[in-house]
Amino acid sequence: MSANFPPGAPLTAADIEHLAFDKQGGLLPAIIEDPGGSVRMLGYMSREALLETFKRRRVVFYSRSRQQLWEKGETSGHTLEFIAARTDCDRDTLLITARPTGPVCHLGTASCFGEPHAPLGFLTELEALIAQRIAARPEGSYTARLYAEGVTRMAQKVGEEGIEVALAAAVESADKLLAESADLLYHLALLLASRGLSLEDVSAELRARHAAKP
Repeated sequence: MSANFPPGAPLTAADIEHLAFDKQGGLLPAIIEDPGGSVRMLGYMSREALLETFKRRRVVFYSRSRQQLWEKGETSGHTLEFIAARTDCDRDTLLITARPTGPVCHLGTASCFGEPHAPLGFLTELEALIAQRIAARPEGSYTARLYAEGVTRMAQKVGEEGIEVALAAAVESADKLLAESADLLYHLALLLASRGLSLEDVSAELRARHAAKP
């Protein structure tokens, strides 16, 4: 990508020197959104913080109060898994897409701006909760137990829930269909996570198919 890269195009580490850090005292505001498009928080990045974000694949900010780099989640464990970085038309603001592994706000909420407002925002939060259960393996967790049983068992559950959705659609109430659909989405998200995939990857596949249509 050259110095003439368009706003909204994904950045690479090589593009860092083309950003307007000098315009704002060496720091750029970084808006953090999840893969579902919900805004989670605002931080600030220096050149080094953005470079470390690319290197670590986890979001790193610059603390203006401590005047040093800090990786989100370094004390809480609730990291932001880096997906992509973009800039605006003036190259002085960053939009960082990242996958949360737990609550983003220090108050324990998913977003520093209240509840996420993207229509499917909770699915991203659900994936973060699933990742948290897989990592921590808390006692009594259904997610942790099912994950430990392996891909075959998780795939079996997705098949079972798919049948339940079909039956509910044919002969049950709308509320029952919603409940069974929720069960299916949860088990599908868990199965995808076990293979290193996400619902956003499914969305990207659908988007690509749509774009390929004449």
